[in-house]
Amino acid sequence: MKIYTKTGDDGNTGLQGNFRISKSHPRIIAYGTVDEANAALGIVLANTLDDDVAQVLTDIQNDLFLVGADLSNSNLNDVKNRVSLDMIENLEKHIDRFELDLPALTNFILPGGSPEAAQLHYARTVVRRAETLVVQLSERDEINSNCIRYLNRLSDLFFVMGRLINKRKRRDDVLWRI
Repeated sequence: MKIYTKTGDDGNTGLQGNFRISKSHPRIIAYGTVDEANAALGIVLANTLDDDVAQVLTDIQNDLFLVGADLSNSNLNDVKNRVSLDMIENLEKHIDRFELDLPALTNFILPGGSPEAAQLHYARTVVRRAETLVVQLSERDEINSNCIRYLNRLSDLFFVMGRLINKRKRRDDVLWRI
């Protein structure tokens, strides 16, 4: 099978359910940015990471693919491939577990430290942008609101994991100087 179909040469793309919409539609921009976040996460995973961190990030890559699938299906009566509350609760469990290993925050921190943590902070900002675009989409079209919750929690997890990676690599958080 060829990778190219030529069906998008007119500036439209297909959604689940045989719908075609403009590639500039907010739905396409939203799930395209989720895909960008997934690619940014792939860059993080190209590094040597502790097994527990690598496993969580690999699981999240699969979750992000599901977020994209959810957003690409405008038929909310179709309940397969949807972001669930369990997925959000799983992120919260990881946040709680990883925070146990970290000192309390006493100041704002800047993205940085080790290359791996800096890359994860970059992925976090892409997730934040994706969240904003999904919120904009939700103001126009009905979506599974769990997508917004998942992305919100995911950026929190990436923040915590960036700090965790720095700690494990014996790098201090980069503090904001005021």
